Amino acid sequence: MPLWRQLHDDLVARLGAGEFESGFPGEVELQRDYGVSRHTVREALRGLREAGLIDSGRGRSTRVRSTTIEQPLGGLYSLYRQVEALGLEQRSEVLGLERTHDSEVAAELGLPADHALVRLERVRLADDEPLAHDVVWLPASVAEGLLAVDFTHAALYDELARVAGTRPTGGRERITALSADDDTARLLGIAPGAACLAIERLGQVADGTPVEYRRSTVRGDRYALLTSWTPHGYQLGASGLQR
Repeated sequence: MPLWRQLHDDLVARLGAGEFESGFPGEVELQRDYGVSRHTVREALRGLREAGLIDSGRGRSTRVRSTTIEQPLGGLYSLYRQVEALGLEQRSEVLGLERTHDSEVAAELGLPADHALVRLERVRLADDEPLAHDVVWLPASVAEGLLAVDFTHAALYDELARVAGTRPTGGRERITALSADDDTARLLGIAPGAACLAIERLGQVADGTPVEYRRSTVRGDRYALLTSWTPHGYQLGASGLQR
């Protein structure tokens, strides 16, 4: 493993342990503490910036970013990967994993009304604090093998690739704002009426065939959507947290 990567991984671990709450060390201090070159330090810090873990720039000191989860618009992303990239522990409370039928969801997936589906319902947590309530349906003809998976600490797309040899490569999302109802508030550990984002996703494989329909409700106080803009307009998929 390259030396800069070793330094990067050690700093990620220390960030996750909360070691830098009083301030992040500068380049010279990191060089001295780790006995490495300035180039090695800068490469490690570049990786931390691209992961959204720190902010730094010419003429200002490096600071640790907040643990708000940031979603890049315009690109397929994995909440599992985004949470772990911040040095947080990703865990799920599985509320349901079953074979079922749902004519409305089947229609969203372009399937006959009686087509069997696999339904997975979870509360997603970051460092044991609720982040999102997530319900996803997949065709049982593709995802039957997921019924035997423990999703307490597993990425859905990785498991789908393992058991079925496929994963979404694109799709569409619809994102709307809402206020948490009583059930959502209880699941996410927030007050009724608190701001949330509702995300509806249709995931597709390379040939455009739908393979996933998902509805997620995410806490507004722990989640942000990112774009960038230029004189020519907005540019989607701008975050360094893309996975």
